[in-house]
Amino acid sequence: MMHRLLQLTLRNASQAGHYVKDISAGKNLQKHLVQASVRAKSYGTEASLQKDVSSTDDKGYKGHDMLAPFTAGWQTTDLNPLVIEKSEGSYVYDVNGKKYLDALAGLWCTALGGNEPRLVAAATKQLNTLPFYHSFWNRTTKPSLDLAKELSEMFTANKMAKVFFTNSGSEANDSQVKLVWYYNNALGRPNKKKFIARQKSYHGSTLISASLSGLPALHQKFDLPAPFVLHTDCPHYWRYHLPGETEEEFSTRLAKNLENLILKEGPETIAAFIAEPIMGAGGVIPPPATYFEKVQAVVKKYDILFIADEVICAFGRAGTMFGCDKYGIKPDLVSLAKALSSAYMPIGAVLVSPEVYDVIYSQSNKLGSFSHGFTYSGHPVSCAVALETLKIYKERNILDQVNKIAPRFQEGLKAFSDSPIIGEIRGTGLILGTEFADNKSPNDPFPPEWGVGAYFGAQCEKNGMLVRVAGDNIMMSPPFIMTPEEIEKLIEIYGKALKSTEERVAELKSQK
Repeated sequence: MMHRLLQLTLRNASQAGHYVKDISAGKNLQKHLVQASVRAKSYGTEASLQKDVSSTDDKGYKGHDMLAPFTAGWQTTDLNPLVIEKSEGSYVYDVNGKKYLDALAGLWCTALGGNEPRLVAAATKQLNTLPFYHSFWNRTTKPSLDLAKELSEMFTANKMAKVFFTNSGSEANDSQVKLVWYYNNALGRPNKKKFIARQKSYHGSTLISASLSGLPALHQKFDLPAPFVLHTDCPHYWRYHLPGETEEEFSTRLAKNLENLILKEGPETIAAFIAEPIMGAGGVIPPPATYFEKVQAVVKKYDILFIADEVICAFGRAGTMFGCDKYGIKPDLVSLAKALSSAYMPIGAVLVSPEVYDVIYSQSNKLGSFSHGFTYSGHPVSCAVALETLKIYKERNILDQVNKIAPRFQEGLKAFSDSPIIGEIRGTGLILGTEFADNKSPNDPFPPEWGVGAYFGAQCEKNGMLVRVAGDNIMMSPPFIMTPEEIEKLIEIYGKALKSTEERVAELKSQK
């Protein structure tokens, strides 16, 4: 049992870029743990637990053939993967039959849970009718046209003229770069090419999208960030505010810093500013008061396009249909994905404002074509599933459902804020982050080798719940369909994991 716990903790710790030592499992196991951790140096951010070792070994999954994303190579050879076999509502089951409450909704995406029959039926019907046709050269399919119309009408924070379909949020943000460059070239502004993102932001994991992130680990050995990508302040009030500085004053300072960056680089070189309404993978960071109001004024002043990355926030997670609705953002371009199809089929989208589209329209006429697209842009099966997903959101009034369970989700977990190992619990709607820190201070992180966040994630999974671990940050984004009883179970497991982690930290402190 102790050996299994060691593997559980090792797996989580290595994926967070840490290792855990002194687990009282003997000198040999401790030595193996340290050696394996040194080899890992991994910056993957998913907390995934080792299960029944012998059973998984029998199925032959250790040393599998997949090049796994956000995973160190040694993990696939030395450890057994957590293999999920089926889903049911807010739960998933591994190949050994163990049941887990999926508090991350897959990867922020299975909003309607794991076995919505209407989505399966929509996919099946479309597969039996037209499994594929492309959208090149003004040929397309009815599901893609219907979905484009639905999205244009649904997004009301700012008027949108057109929808361009992709297969993921990463592709959507890649496409944003090309669209913005195309737009500025058409206007005779070839030097207006730079993008500004925020530190700790994340906008996808493909080549250009990764370069838009502010997560340094994602850049390692990929020759990133690209020269055209700049970074401005992370809007995390708890971590970065000055003594005595209010949220509004903090926002004013960040907006001023953004303006100074633009002036330093030259406004004629800055093409776009990209931001998530609520930063997700960077640690669940809601914006401080008046932040977006002040930032939008700056980018508008210098004729810089505003791209809203709604990949995580859209379709209800923040308690409004879009994050832009919650924070008064009026973007020129929008990226969508994840809950668009409740992740039942891969699909993403870019919403384009009339002002941007009018330029693209004229330029494509001059050139004879708008030469950007993907084979699966507007895939009919993906679009059919997305249409049914949006229909369910409306029929079941998903916003009411989210706003019924979100208060208990937020209040129940924030009640643990007094824990001596928690620096901050933050979030809104059905998205929440926990950051572990000593002395409740952003300036006193726990020693990385303690792997506090990884240990907490291991305890959650041991008790039947999946969360996301990123260093000493824990992120949660449960499905919209969770029942009040499941929210209570989530809070209960969180509390158990926290108690075990508190005891572990106390033990490490006494040893230190």
